[in-house]
Amino acid sequence: MASVWSSRERVLAALARQEPDRVPYCEFGIDRALAQRLLGWGEPVSQAANLEENPYTVEEARALAQALGLDNLYYVLRAPVYAEKHPGKDGRLFYGRGLIQSERDLDKIVLPDPTRDALYAGAEAFLRGRGDYAAVLVTRFGVFPTMLSLGMETFSLALYENRPFVEAVLERYVHWAEVVMERACDLGFDAIITTDDMAFNTAPFFSPQMFREVFLPHYRRVAPRIRIPWLIHSDGNILPLLDDLLSVGIAGVHPIEKGAMDIRALKRTYGNRLCLLGNVDLNLLGMGTPGEVEAEVYGLIRDVAPGGGYILTSGNSLAGYLLPENVRAMAAAVKKYGRYPISLA
Repeated sequence: MASVWSSRERVLAALARQEPDRVPYCEFGIDRALAQRLLGWGEPVSQAANLEENPYTVEEARALAQALGLDNLYYVLRAPVYAEKHPGKDGRLFYGRGLIQSERDLDKIVLPDPTRDALYAGAEAFLRGRGDYAAVLVTRFGVFPTMLSLGMETFSLALYENRPFVEAVLERYVHWAEVVMERACDLGFDAIITTDDMAFNTAPFFSPQMFREVFLPHYRRVAPRIRIPWLIHSDGNILPLLDDLLSVGIAGVHPIEKGAMDIRALKRTYGNRLCLLGNVDLNLLGMGTPGEVEAEVYGLIRDVAPGGGYILTSGNSLAGYLLPENVRAMAAAVKKYGRYPISLA
């Protein structure tokens, strides 16, 4: 293989827990408000982004990747969430009250037919224009849209008092995701990341026993259909669930939220089984200095990158409130310090 690898080769090697030519840099969400400031696309947006639709054309995605030195492009295809949606600053979307409160509301859940070719036309066009970048499908498995559509209170109570109701909603979402993820493998995506938040900073939303009884059987059902690396995104502390997720063959975890999980401890314990993706502090990217960001990247590469199986990312996504100069500093620091073999003091 050439001494300078393509972005796709670099990402795939890291996902296979190998050492590429340098540490890859990837993102799986970039607010348009920030993209506009980074690339001078005009006035920042004020309306809420639709987190269930793809935000960029392939030309826009490539322009962003080139400007930031990203090694991936991402394409969003998520099932609709049945909850109130509230616009926030700079295009952030916030989910409010769930609209599925009882079995009487189940007929409100009408998901796009995942067997129709038309659903994937945009993805096919996107993949045709991806160039040498790694192409990642961003979708949801079903845990998070189930929770959002019920709302946290209804979801939590129903887990204990009316589990069939939770499972009826979950089944609709998981079946949809099952078909979409299998189709993504056929289309030629390089990896899939399912973005299902499952934890507070201290612990998961539910006990490991509840996870094994209600959710893990669905993961086991879907896993054989996924023939490309499967990445799990969840904010918070998912450590109590990690061995169960490993049992279904996931390739990596993201973003390993700082303050909730210790990425260095994960490297020591799981580095031979998982690719770790993370976790430059968003507070630092939003309020720190470029020098502080560079030091953060330096420390992550020094401590987590040796041996391979590491992809540097922000600690969640590139939110609209981040400072463009800090995002640029993060991207530049990966190139400055990430060359293998890692030899940082």
